[in-house]
Amino acid sequence: MDMGFGEGITVVSGIPRSGTSMMMQMLGAGGMPLLVDGARPADEDNPEGYFEFEPVARLALDSSWLKLARGRAVKVISQFLLGLPVSGAYSYDVVFMSRNVDQVMASQRRMMQRRGTYRPELLDERTPSRFAAHCELVIGWLNDHPCFNWVAIDYGEALLDPMSVAVRVNRLLGGGLDVAAMVRVPTANLSHHREDDR
Repeated sequence: MDMGFGEGITVVSGIPRSGTSMMMQMLGAGGMPLLVDGARPADEDNPEGYFEFEPVARLALDSSWLKLARGRAVKVISQFLLGLPVSGAYSYDVVFMSRNVDQVMASQRRMMQRRGTYRPELLDERTPSRFAAHCELVIGWLNDHPCFNWVAIDYGEALLDPMSVAVRVNRLLGGGLDVAAMVRVPTANLSHHREDDR
């Protein structure tokens, strides 16, 4: 469906558990078409869903699916972001999510514990510096390539001041989104956020 968002690709990125799914939900509520496949269903960790597209995980090997993302938003976690082609065939508007590292680690730990995959060495005292170095690398890469326009959004700010965040994201994407509808999404996510911090 043509919503008037042009031929660029909107990318929602960030490390896992940084609010990428919530931002995808905000964009969808605002009228942005989403590239998702529903292969990963909603669960206790993401009650509203993950908003993922499975081929993203193979981006470094196969980017042919990107033609499907023109005029849509797709979630590409930061681990895969550097696989996006930067040759000029595509242009990207990137919403890069960040979140307090202690909250990210706590959320990742709970998710792994629920799934039986947790090992203490996966999240130790070195993790915050690894996250910081990774994000610095990714942000530097975004700045180095003119095919990217991007904005950084803090998850906590999105919960506490969703209007400001929605306005900034709408500005990045050309002003065609329903900001009032976007604002309602973080408000609905506040209860899950408070549970997640316990």
